[in-house]
Amino acid sequence: MKFKIRISHYGFTLTELLVAMGISGIVMAGTYSVYHSHQKSYAAQEQVAAMQQNLRAAMYYMEREIRMAGYDPTQSAAAGIVTANGNSIRVTLDITEDGDTGDADEDITYSLSDSDGDGDNDLERNGNLIAENIDALNFAYLDESGTVLATPVASLEDIRSVQITLVARTGRRDPGYTNTAAYANQQGTEILPAQNDSFRRRRLTAQLKCRNLGF
Repeated sequence: MKFKIRISHYGFTLTELLVAMGISGIVMAGTYSVYHSHQKSYAAQEQVAAMQQNLRAAMYYMEREIRMAGYDPTQSAAAGIVTANGNSIRVTLDITEDGDTGDADEDITYSLSDSDGDGDNDLERNGNLIAENIDALNFAYLDESGTVLATPVASLEDIRSVQITLVARTGRRDPGYTNTAAYANQQGTEILPAQNDSFRRRRLTAQLKCRNLGF
């Protein structure tokens, strides 16, 4: 017995091709949308992580040195807080214990400046860059009873503690995001009004007791 195999010479119709192409396009568009969303989220998280690391490093440097303001084991160096402004501070200490504050790292000023000319503020220590993209730097000074002193502080010998507030931002904008937050120091005083831009920001605060002041 012989069997005949019938071969169809018909392919897909135009309608079938169009439907297949449409389905493929929808699937590809969905896949790209998910990929793009994940990429955007990853980039934003990476920027925030870098900003937070930058912020913590900046605070670490200031905490360590401002806390030591007035270190004067020989009692002859006249070390202490030299200038106490709302957005800058100058401190001296005698870490070499030689009776003066003229050696390296014994006279320290922290302030904001646009030293690289890019239009953004950076945190500087004695004119040297410490942290980039710092939108706000604020100092509040407290006396022995915890009362906040008016800045610039006239009676520097009254200072016992220093509150530091830093506001940093990401290095790049985040399209589709709008930052409408305003930022204040620990006393509730606004130090950075709402910028209404697409930069993400973080605030970090610390209060230091200057253990070498008041002797």
